[in-house]
Amino acid sequence: MDSAPHNPSSSAIHHDGMDRLLMSIDTALRTVFADHSATRPCPQPAMEGEVLSQDDKRLAAALMRVNHVGEVCAQALYASQAWGTSNPVLKAQFDAAAREETDHLAWTEQRLKELGSRTSLLNPLWYAGAFTIGLLAAKAGDKVSLGFVVETERQVEHHLNSHMDRLPSGDVASKAIVAQMRDDEVAHADAAQRAGGVDLPAPVKGLMRLAAKVMTTTAHYI
Repeated sequence: MDSAPHNPSSSAIHHDGMDRLLMSIDTALRTVFADHSATRPCPQPAMEGEVLSQDDKRLAAALMRVNHVGEVCAQALYASQAWGTSNPVLKAQFDAAAREETDHLAWTEQRLKELGSRTSLLNPLWYAGAFTIGLLAAKAGDKVSLGFVVETERQVEHHLNSHMDRLPSGDVASKAIVAQMRDDEVAHADAAQRAGGVDLPAPVKGLMRLAAKVMTTTAHYI
């Protein structure tokens, strides 16, 4: 006689959920509070830059702090979306993108130290908000979740292009980092689109731009 089909016990499901919760908490704590190491060398400019004035250093630091906050949010988004999908291939794609974003975290942290500045004091808040948004996108389905990645990365690309124009002309070190970050974000958006990301409704895109504006304006100073 055939045995009855196996159904996971409630205790096994609970154990798996607790494991994922603990891993998410660990990722959050490491993203917000730990020092980060890059797997790739920090991008270097083709030529030596100028000695920056104090005003130029303050501007460059403010912009790089905003970029660092963007990477904190990216870690939260990819972590929550990897948690929210049941597709192992998609989960692996989100995890791989998060590893590249960790390089960005390390590079922007390093540059902030070189400029004599600090990361945002509100990073725990930024992480929590982005994680919640990413989880909501994941619960809407894989195609919507991927579409959210596409739109997020397209907006980040536009934002980084604006920083290339706003950074002091002599700050070639920061510009080299931002240029590589932009290229990586474009690749993430293209990968998500190829994987089946759908175009999000215009009101959703508008809300995303508004949330990003609040974050970038605040992180510029705090």
